[in-house]
Amino acid sequence: MISKQPGSFPIEWVRGQFPALRRSIGNQPVIYLDGPGGTQVPEQVITAIADYLRTSNSNLGGRFVTSAQTGELVLRTRIALAEFIHAREPQEIVFGQNMTSLTFALSRSLARTWPVDSEIIVTSLDHDANIAPWRLAAAERGVTVKTWEVRKQTCSLDLKDLQPLLNKRTALIAVTLASNASGSHVDVRGVAELAKSVQAKVFVDAVHFAPHGRIDVQSLDCDFLVCSAYKFFGPHIGVLWGRKELLSDLESFKVRPAANQPPGKWETGTQSFENIAGTLGALGYMRDLAAAVNQTSLADAMELIRNYEYTLSRHFLAGVARIPRITLYGIADPLKAMLRTPTFALRVEGVRPDLLAQNLGDNGIFVWSGDFYAVDLISRLGLDESGGVVRVGFVHYNTAREVDRVLDALEGV
Repeated sequence: MISKQPGSFPIEWVRGQFPALRRSIGNQPVIYLDGPGGTQVPEQVITAIADYLRTSNSNLGGRFVTSAQTGELVLRTRIALAEFIHAREPQEIVFGQNMTSLTFALSRSLARTWPVDSEIIVTSLDHDANIAPWRLAAAERGVTVKTWEVRKQTCSLDLKDLQPLLNKRTALIAVTLASNASGSHVDVRGVAELAKSVQAKVFVDAVHFAPHGRIDVQSLDCDFLVCSAYKFFGPHIGVLWGRKELLSDLESFKVRPAANQPPGKWETGTQSFENIAGTLGALGYMRDLAAAVNQTSLADAMELIRNYEYTLSRHFLAGVARIPRITLYGIADPLKAMLRTPTFALRVEGVRPDLLAQNLGDNGIFVWSGDFYAVDLISRLGLDESGGVVRVGFVHYNTAREVDRVLDALEGV
């Protein structure tokens, strides 16, 4: 039975949608804590991809039914993604190979608008896909790059440290919505307010945050935002949102017959239409999740997810605090769990992260080890030469029972 109490979380229904969760190793069901590197997908995504390839597989622009169906699919997915992030219109949604490729493309175009005495700001908390493209673009343009440094004790960013870096030459701030390594949220709305005071643009990496809570680009007041469907229960595809006037005015790198207006001017080559179909399937699953508790919108679904994951975070943080051999990097207070995603960077005393990940994996608990391309953060923590950290990442298909099993495994290593 599905719970029909408004606001309650239908965890058994959720788990029933994900075929991968049926896997076992030995006599133990697998616990997927690898979500920060890519989540599992519900049956609705698998069906959507297969059905598209089976019945509608075509390129755009043809005068026949399957081409028309593909065009309709692309538009419906743009509309759904616009709702997902609260964009003003679907034409602000751009598809691409992945977030990294989209960021490199936009960085080249945006850099052309920077005066030579400009400055840009990146952070030491971000995934390198939101650092390296901007550094390379700045180097090509001769522009100065400043770094907004992470506060190591909480693995988070403080607006007080950003303010001294800003001046009238600041052209761009590139920042994450949440750390893919430590889980820390960033006050992007506060960043945007400071950026506007010096007329700088704000580019947001929401890849890690996307499966964990509602994204509202209007409320964030940023200029660009990127995410990836394979991090929110879909297939491998990147998504870029930008203010329409900016996407229209910027010069893009494209072949000559391509469209001159967004989103087409930013979508190079033939898109992965089957993965666009899968992305629509993922958003459809989220809508069904909301409907399972008598709610209606994608925003409702993400709020349900956020509140449920908060209980998992509090449970995990309270348990970790009782294990003296564990060092947790990031916000550790269970009462502050809303300031982070349920993604935890840790080390166990005397055990290399890769060996710990192997041990857990052999016992059906799938976690990551290393730096996860959060190169600067792991370096600032002094862990880059000793294997980085183990990353334990819960999402909404995980359970409190799985949290207990993970805590028992970490204590018994």
